[in-house]
Amino acid sequence: MRRIKQAKIVATLGPASDEGGTIRALFEAGADVFRLNFSHGTREDHKRRLDLIREVERESGRPIGVLIDLQGPKLRVGTFRDGPAMLVEGKAFRLDLDAKTPGDASRVALPHPEIFAALQTGAELLLDDGRLRLCVERFGPDFAQTRVVVGGKLSDRKGVNVPGVVLPLSAMTDKDRADLDYGLALGIDWVALSFVQRAEDIAQARELIGARAGIVAKLEKPAAIASLDAIVAEADAVMVARGDLGVEMPAEQVPSIQKRIVSACRRAGKPVIVATQMLESMVNAPVPTRAEASDVATAIYEGADAVMLSAESASGRHPVEAVKMMSKIITHTEGDPYYRSAIDASRSQPRALAADAIGSAMRDITGLLNAAAAVAYTSSGYSALRMARERPQAPIIGMTPRLATARRLALCWGVHAVLCHEVADVPEMSDLASRTALKEGFGTAGQTVVISAGMPFGASGTTNLLRIAQI
Repeated sequence: MRRIKQAKIVATLGPASDEGGTIRALFEAGADVFRLNFSHGTREDHKRRLDLIREVERESGRPIGVLIDLQGPKLRVGTFRDGPAMLVEGKAFRLDLDAKTPGDASRVALPHPEIFAALQTGAELLLDDGRLRLCVERFGPDFAQTRVVVGGKLSDRKGVNVPGVVLPLSAMTDKDRADLDYGLALGIDWVALSFVQRAEDIAQARELIGARAGIVAKLEKPAAIASLDAIVAEADAVMVARGDLGVEMPAEQVPSIQKRIVSACRRAGKPVIVATQMLESMVNAPVPTRAEASDVATAIYEGADAVMLSAESASGRHPVEAVKMMSKIITHTEGDPYYRSAIDASRSQPRALAADAIGSAMRDITGLLNAAAAVAYTSSGYSALRMARERPQAPIIGMTPRLATARRLALCWGVHAVLCHEVADVPEMSDLASRTALKEGFGTAGQTVVISAGMPFGASGTTNLLRIAQI
């Protein structure tokens, strides 16, 4: 099932997309990667959905990526004695560690001592996705005395954000570690880490994950933006998580931050996902707003590898229609002549490395010869990633003998992943690439394909070969 679009779609599964028929319909509508959100649902729910995804994969013959999204260290207030409390602007409000005593209009528990350890006088606390704002006047190791800046109703277990403060928290909680072990045992392909603050968060996760899955760093805190290049270098992919990012940073800054993240990932050749509220109105409506369609198109013009649906496909009333609409927007945008000029203009200069030199030459050759396809024969996926970094006009066929690599490449811009057998030499590789391009519908007899690979075959990260062949 060849995709016409180059950018990929990540679709979140949930109660609205719980059946095999719906998952199959989502895949046929254009979903390339499915997200299992471990902030919601049971492990049994996620296993059942993963089994259904693999069934669709077997039936279609196309590798499908599966991403688990770990909840991360979500900070929340405690409970209230008499229901939601009204916080009044200008009034004092106390936060403390006394989780046994229910809260009221003057105080509530905040069972996170690490917050108090990192506070400063004048620091701002955001509650309930930024709807309420508090300013810290005094604090100690077990309390914070604040003044209400923006008031409103505060109910049980609402989230707390501390913008501008690097909290001494690991990106993974005990729950996350247990969920990670479970997901890796099931054979998932990508792990998304929530609330990443520094590159060390990725390195710690890498010690647990190893090479069993790729790591997606979710950027949703100001501290992460300050360490952007280091995080991009450490992660395998990045997600622009605009929900919490839009809470912790002024809304007017989010578009420019999105562009900065996408640009950094494209320079590094790492897949980047733009996420959150992309087609939010389709949770209830059968069509998006024009502003939402423009939002998706903007991410495509910027060169994002993938765009993501959250509630739209997980709990919305029109999950399949949302994927179809996103696919239509991508296809139309990529067909716009301005798209190619924008992608070419934003191309990063290659580094003085063999893999970058091969990728840059491949891009020029496919354009000059009007090649039917660029073919990356790859074990680890590295050759395909270097090709995708160049955003060539020709479609990319990622040929690999490893199913895990094929599934991970489902997230990568423009890569049509194909599972193949191990090859012994260059002539066999060329013949296999030509036959695959013909079989998969990318070209006809006599057309040109441009092939990249690493020698010796099977060695990771050794892209050093470029070959031109005819089908």
